[in-house]
Amino acid sequence: MSDDVVERRSVDYVPPEERHGKPWHLFTFWFASNVQITGLVNGALAVTLGLDLPWAVFAILVGNLLGGLFMAYHSVQGPRLGIPQMIQSRAQFGFRGAALPAAVVVVMYFGFSLEGSVVTGHALENWLAVPYPVGVVLSNLASLVVAVVGYQLIHAVSKYVALVSGLLFLALFVELGAHLPAQHAAAHVGAGTVLLAISIFASWQITWAPYVSDYSRYLPEDTPPRTTFLWTYLGAAVGGSWVMVIGAFAAVVGGSALGDDAIGFLAGRFPAVSWLIVAALLVGGLPGAAASPYGAFLTALSAVSASGRSSPGPRARAVFVTCFLAVTAVLAVLVSSHTMELFQNVLLILLYLLVPWTAINLTDYYLVRHGDYDIEAFFREDGPYGRWNRGAVVIFLVSMAAEVPFINSSVYEGPLAELFGGADLSWVVGLAVGGIAYYAHSARRRNALRASDVDSGGRVAHRAPRES
Repeated sequence: MSDDVVERRSVDYVPPEERHGKPWHLFTFWFASNVQITGLVNGALAVTLGLDLPWAVFAILVGNLLGGLFMAYHSVQGPRLGIPQMIQSRAQFGFRGAALPAAVVVVMYFGFSLEGSVVTGHALENWLAVPYPVGVVLSNLASLVVAVVGYQLIHAVSKYVALVSGLLFLALFVELGAHLPAQHAAAHVGAGTVLLAISIFASWQITWAPYVSDYSRYLPEDTPPRTTFLWTYLGAAVGGSWVMVIGAFAAVVGGSALGDDAIGFLAGRFPAVSWLIVAALLVGGLPGAAASPYGAFLTALSAVSASGRSSPGPRARAVFVTCFLAVTAVLAVLVSSHTMELFQNVLLILLYLLVPWTAINLTDYYLVRHGDYDIEAFFREDGPYGRWNRGAVVIFLVSMAAEVPFINSSVYEGPLAELFGGADLSWVVGLAVGGIAYYAHSARRRNALRASDVDSGGRVAHRAPRES
């Protein structure tokens, strides 16, 4: 492929002369990434948890609109800094310390890729009459091509997918809405179940956070932050809310049929063009599916890239993406869990791991440094950000530990979650503990640096700050 098409850069800084694109391209990418089959299946969880339809819609809206705030604020960092998201974590955790959250994020990418492979693998099994493992492999081939080519193809595909998915899900919204029962019987709706559902939908948005700025870093540096934020938020939070409401409709109308074969159930709503619906649903998941191996490559590279060396290019990305999707395919074949249960567990586990990171990162960017970073220092092991910021690493781990009593999942229910009627408030706790503790840690360090910069004669020493 032409060098003009295949992305040459990886984790290195994008210089001004290579910046391109329009802010509204963020809308098409994030709309396409959210308005697809896995987003719909995620929305159905509100009903499978036992909520009636009005409460399910309420939980979907609150979770997405709140969680979307955090992910969209990360998007602003892309044009300003011109680097991938997890490289920027070196300012908070240190050059080597950033490997800790990066490892967590790579696991997250595997989780999302596994979800998509399971759903599309079963769809191809049913609609092409091929064995499930073959369906899994086929579902990953298109993702492989897009991820190998990189940034430009991901955005280009998203523009067309956003249009196709928008029309398709509009038709599903109308068709499923017309078949909703007058009354949807549900178990007793308690506050704990509502809060648990809100956590699931907030997690859907927050788990985008570690790679939001990966898709805005090529925009011109003078792109207004408000514009970057709004286009990202509209595509992700509003688009995600809409498709998940459709998922709740589908769960009410279809019941267990949705969980058994989501794509087949939806295609069956339009029997005359069912093959077209299946094709559109499979293509609709392509941007999000390609983003997982592409983002995993950037994240893994940010953890292992050496100081002072040029970043690996397209060949390294091709090798990594191929290996990543091969592992994903093997795991997808081995998975035996029910689709809905798998989605719920993966999303909640990722939420517990990533919330403290997003709290630390956003606190540092907006409240501590106010967007003022030394770009060259991100790539220097001996630079002002240091090798390890032990305080940030400890805060990250302590914040995750603080979440444990508030966790409610199918494999573990914390004592405080049980006390609150099953409510999962772990993400709120993780945000509060991580953000407040990191801000206090940074304030203490600033005070110590000011004191050390004044010598015994009262003169300023002008030493560059160095994180420990």
